[in-house]
Amino acid sequence: MATPPSMDDDLVGRELTSRIATNKNQQHPQRPLSTTEKDDTVFTNSLAATNDTAARTDAGTYHRQYEKRERVVITKNVIVIGLAFMIHFTAFHGTSNLQSSVNSDKALGTTTLAVIYGSLILSNIVLPMSVIRWFGVKLTMALSFFAYMPYIAAQFYPRFITLIPAGLMVGFGGGPLWCAKCTYLSTVAEALTFVSGQKSQKDDNTVKFFGLFFIFYQMAQVWGNLISSSVLSLGGPGENATATGNETDTSHLVGQLCGAKFCPSVKAEVNPNLTPPEPSKIQLLNSIFLACMVGAVLLIIFGVDSLKRYGAKKGESGGKDSSGWKLLLSTLSMLKKRRLLLMLPITMFIGLEEAFLAVDFTKSFVACGWGISNIGFAMICFGVANAIAAGFAGGIAEKFGRINLAILCAFLNLSLFGYMYFYEAKQGDYMKYCAFAAIWGICDGVWLVVINAFYGILFPKDLIAGYSNFRLWESTGSVIGYIISSQFCTSLKLIILICVLLIGCTGYGICEYRVNKKYKQLEVVISEK
Repeated sequence: MATPPSMDDDLVGRELTSRIATNKNQQHPQRPLSTTEKDDTVFTNSLAATNDTAARTDAGTYHRQYEKRERVVITKNVIVIGLAFMIHFTAFHGTSNLQSSVNSDKALGTTTLAVIYGSLILSNIVLPMSVIRWFGVKLTMALSFFAYMPYIAAQFYPRFITLIPAGLMVGFGGGPLWCAKCTYLSTVAEALTFVSGQKSQKDDNTVKFFGLFFIFYQMAQVWGNLISSSVLSLGGPGENATATGNETDTSHLVGQLCGAKFCPSVKAEVNPNLTPPEPSKIQLLNSIFLACMVGAVLLIIFGVDSLKRYGAKKGESGGKDSSGWKLLLSTLSMLKKRRLLLMLPITMFIGLEEAFLAVDFTKSFVACGWGISNIGFAMICFGVANAIAAGFAGGIAEKFGRINLAILCAFLNLSLFGYMYFYEAKQGDYMKYCAFAAIWGICDGVWLVVINAFYGILFPKDLIAGYSNFRLWESTGSVIGYIISSQFCTSLKLIILICVLLIGCTGYGICEYRVNKKYKQLEVVISEK
């Protein structure tokens, strides 16, 4: 591990920038820089600026040297945030995974999810900077958790008039929530490099902290779906007997109507597996989930240290002090940067595949072929695999490289989509449904850790704006996924996923190549000294 850059490294970074500019001017004295060259020079300046920040840090301008025990405090904060998100999203995911099946009348459930992620787009580009500046990172997370509660409360009376406004509140709370979380993790990852006796780089710490966070976050899928399946399966002997009796009658329908062959026109009248649970069970489930969200808020308030501990002030963590509208302009201006444009397809793919999993996989495969009450059991497999993959992704990426890990993940993802496309669904084929969910969880966990961390590496001086862009385009992918869920058959949506993944991997690969090239140029200049 390398120690934090010194002021000499800053001079080297500036020297590299000067050499690049000088060489280009000597070769083409009258030619203006192209868009690619400008972006390259800006990114090189960003690296030099990062070194400059570290250099001034050594002089005591920004950070002080922390004692060794601060490593424990930092790790504790990351774990508590992970626990709070796990408890909170146990409720949210457990509810959302049932929307397309429980609230299927007039596509109420999928429409609500589309509204959530549609409002999240606006939230991401307008609210994060202002909310974080007003309340600070810690309090922003707590207040954003509150914004999710009406969504659970509305499930007691699920109508368009209750769920749509509640969905809007979730979206408006989600933007500040995720930007605050990302800013907190990136800030403490940098603070860890200034702990006495700690030899680490911010990039490595960022990947590890995101991996640790997503272990807890993805376990929300496990607990949320375990709770939902347990509650919906209550009073089971008679119901299980009925399900068994229907197996012979519905087995031929499952092969014809489920899996990739599933279309939105298939209802409970055609396939009894799609019959919604009793209202009393839904109400019990909602009560449990509402209590979970209250507990998450308390955990953030009383269990997480403020970033003031590390010298950060309100509105100064990871970005310039500007209003939400200025963040909007900043977000739009960032689209001029080629490295961001290259990341958009893979970012949108993450949102698209998550929407497919929550709506299409749960209904087309699990509910249609196994029953609504079993959705949770399949999604538990997703949650466990997702948490394990997120936990190991950081270490694997550090040892074998992010690009190698991404290539392996892309190959696994494409293989899964292809198999699901040709798979013929069978009644009660729980082994296949759980296997699909588990492999999906592995891929999703890797993508989340790698891409989240990579955004922090790409935009170290504009963390809030960078992560706002991530959530913006991830949410755009989710909205597209929820909109097409009620319009197209599952087979076509699988083809769309394959195409977007291929385009996204191409853009991500080019972006990684350009970043690595810049780092190598810096290393060459340093070694020549």
